[in-house]
Amino acid sequence: MKDIKSQAKEKMKGYCRVCPICDGRACAGEVPGMGGINTGSSFKNNIKALENVHINMRLVHEVRNPSTQINFLGLKLSMPIVAAPIGGISFNMGGALEEQAYVNAILQGCQQEGTIGCTGDGVPPIIHESGFTGIKNLKGHGIPFLKPWEGAELRDKIAQAAATGCSIMGMDIDAAGLITLRKMGRPVTPFSQHELEEVIKHTHKLHMRFILKGIMTPMDALRAHEAGADAIVVSNHGGRVLDHCPGTAQVLPSIASAVKGRLPIMVDGGIRDGVDVLKMLALGADIVGIGRPCSIAAMGGEAEGVAKLLSNMRSQLEQAMILTGCETIAQISQEVIFKQ
Repeated sequence: MKDIKSQAKEKMKGYCRVCPICDGRACAGEVPGMGGINTGSSFKNNIKALENVHINMRLVHEVRNPSTQINFLGLKLSMPIVAAPIGGISFNMGGALEEQAYVNAILQGCQQEGTIGCTGDGVPPIIHESGFTGIKNLKGHGIPFLKPWEGAELRDKIAQAAATGCSIMGMDIDAAGLITLRKMGRPVTPFSQHELEEVIKHTHKLHMRFILKGIMTPMDALRAHEAGADAIVVSNHGGRVLDHCPGTAQVLPSIASAVKGRLPIMVDGGIRDGVDVLKMLALGADIVGIGRPCSIAAMGGEAEGVAKLLSNMRSQLEQAMILTGCETIAQISQEVIFKQ
């Protein structure tokens, strides 16, 4: 990973410093780029929220070989870790890799490690086109995420997603505030619960399950459930759309309290290693998304880089499970969390 990060730092010069600790301090306000919007506080809060979670180490038990396998929306995965959807390589990461090469690295690296990658959407069209092509080439093994477009564009892209052969698609409704897209004549928008219901029904008719990304309150989680979403992602878009949001680890427990068991909960934001994965699962998530670390691994080592990162994170998670007495992912509960 040291060599992979070194290569990524060279390729992403001017867009990402590949800091030893990726906490949003050095890149605050660098959007486009890899930073958080304005003061960068939402990005920083993701990191701080996880730092403030401490773990109970428990060793008087019989756990020797923990299993990290899970089932997620009909998929059998080797670990509760997926690559989060990120696109726009030319203006966010410097373009040393072409968009298609980046997408292939994410999807293929995930597949090598027995999990799945998500792809992004945006402007220019190469972003979603590369995602669709990459997923289609892997016979549907990927999860495309679409922006909350107004009008016919969303329906058209849903049809294109279905044509890839994927069984799941998502919408990052947390992109609704991207004014830059509206200025380009490509408006994105929030959705009412009724509008969301119609989109989800249409998606289900095309034999795809639907994930709604950008949930930061229990109320939105309940509305997503009532609208028919098959899963949600607790996310503040990596701190890139609204300044001064809480960290996702802060809001996750209350969201889990509202909808846990009704639909699967994914979370992203600030997750840097397998111990962070354990923390998020203990706070109520069923699965986690990894953003910037996967991007850095893809830029520095392509598919092998992504596979190496995921392999390391899985090993770290296994070790953390042994040290907290959890034999399966289902056994990771709030008992893992230290409370004063």
